[in-house]
This record gives sequence, C-alpha cells and structure tokens, in this order.
Amino acid sequence: MSERISRDDVAAVAKLARLRLSDAELDRATSQLGDILDHAADMASLDLEGVEPTSHPYPLSNVLRDDVALPSLDRDEVLAAAPAAEAGMFRVPPVIGEEP
Repeated sequence: MSERISRDDVAAVAKLARLRLSDAELDRATSQLGDILDHAADMASLDLEGVEPTSHPYPLSNVLRDDVALPSLDRDEVLAAAPAAEAGMFRVPPVIGEEP
C-alpha cells in the first residue's frame, strides 16, 4: 500500500461520501487510491518544458460525417403514436417548478 494515503484517510473520505465499505473494500480502495496518487506524482515530476498542451494524443481532422438530411419517419405518423400531442409537437409533463 502507498504511504501517500492512509486507510484512515480513505475511511474518512468514504464516510463523507456516505459509502459503507467493508474491511476488504477499504483495503482495496486504499491500495488503489495510493496507486492513483503515486501515478499523479509521477506525472507531476515530468519535465514538460516546451511540450505543447493537447487534448488528444493523435492529430485529428473532422471525424464527424457530413450533416446530410435523409428520409425519415412521417411527422403525423409519429405524433399519432405518441401518448399526447399538441400543435404538431409531443406534449410532455411540465418541468418541475413550472406552472402547467
């Protein structure tokens, strides 16, 4: 287990998160969180001077297909199958906090 986080620390965080962990789960979580913190420390110790920030490891171009209109279902047919429709739209229950 890692020295970076103690079993008591994990137990305290689990209590704050309202999680009930068995002794075995607590031991496993302590080990896993220790490994995560060790990895984060390894990453923090890297010399990244001159490395450009990136959101993806490989260069990407537009990976989405063209937005092309295709034949779809008939609107009246779909609305006829809906539990409730009004003025050419689906009628749904009001959002919480809004008047009907």
